[in-house]
Amino acid sequence: MPTPPTHAFTFTRKLSASNKTPRQINRSLVFNLIRTRQPISRADLARVSGLQRSTISLIVEDLIRERWVLDGSTGRLPRGRHPTFLELNQQRAVIALDIHPAQTTVAVTDLGGKIVAQNVVTLPNDANKGLTQIIAAIRKLIANHSDKSFDGVGISLPGRADRHLQKLIFAPNLNWPLQSIKSKIHRATGLRVEMDNVANACALSEVWFGDSDGLEDIVVVNVSEGIGTGIFSNGRLLRGANGMAGEFGHIEMVHDGRQCGCGGRGCWETVASNSAGLRYYEEISGKRAPAMFAALVKMAQAEDQDAVTALEKMSVFLGRGLRMIASALAPSEIIIVGDITSAWHMFGPKIEAELKHNAFSKAPRLRPSFEGNTARLRSAVALVMNQDLA
Repeated sequence: MPTPPTHAFTFTRKLSASNKTPRQINRSLVFNLIRTRQPISRADLARVSGLQRSTISLIVEDLIRERWVLDGSTGRLPRGRHPTFLELNQQRAVIALDIHPAQTTVAVTDLGGKIVAQNVVTLPNDANKGLTQIIAAIRKLIANHSDKSFDGVGISLPGRADRHLQKLIFAPNLNWPLQSIKSKIHRATGLRVEMDNVANACALSEVWFGDSDGLEDIVVVNVSEGIGTGIFSNGRLLRGANGMAGEFGHIEMVHDGRQCGCGGRGCWETVASNSAGLRYYEEISGKRAPAMFAALVKMAQAEDQDAVTALEKMSVFLGRGLRMIASALAPSEIIIVGDITSAWHMFGPKIEAELKHNAFSKAPRLRPSFEGNTARLRSAVALVMNQDLA
């Protein structure tokens, strides 16, 4: 199976460009317009982008030659030439890995973010056995989709990864070690492997697939076993020293509170994560919480009052932490990723009320991810395609 040429694209969606703009920016602009507006004709690309038709033609021919884009259907006009519509090459794909402490989801996604197929791998305590199972699942998906050409493997991690040393450097909720996962998967598949913290990956995904245009500063908050934040500012991810920017989940929220996986006490994630929500349910109901947080959300949606009360308490602490982020970073938008978003109509207003309580200035826009529960998987496409990682 031939490996397609590697090329990354920028994420901003400026709708104008001058002749002095570097060719790479024009190319990214055209590719993103095709991706977001497909099917689209060359004439419409020129009109929307502001580029000359000759420039559009050159870029489109490059994208077709490198198999990023294909000529699709032909349009019908009352007179003149019939336009040929452009669309992404759906035969190009990415392998997506969404790693949780107890399981990993392995999926095939196309360049538009559509999840073509997926399998869930339950992770044993033995790291080598777990990685062997993950690699076997990847190989099986590639074999089952031999008609596709894979651009790479994107891995979203519940921790901070040093991409150069190819190991995790901070993963308080991941007891299963994942050192060398990047190099081992690359050797097993021959594919380029990109991995990053799940919140960073979801921040890129929001710009790639979501409503954000890449020009405004956004913060993505991933609410799962813990809490992670990804910061997208000035057109790129904010990483900080050693890639540790955004660890708001480990800022003390309750003095001398519960022990956190990071070694501290009373961290934000000890009171506002999925784990906290499950704990609140047991404390309120006196019953054993369901194994999965998604089940607790469904109980709340079915009007189980103990579940509702537990998630409302979780939402209050979540909103208070968001207020901290808004005060520190003043982003234009804060986006929530996680199972709690499936009941946003119930708990979003309470989260937002806490965000706005005693705010120093106008609160940022708050919304759930448009990608819902698929955000972590779709972020793999953004990781593989992102120029910031090239």
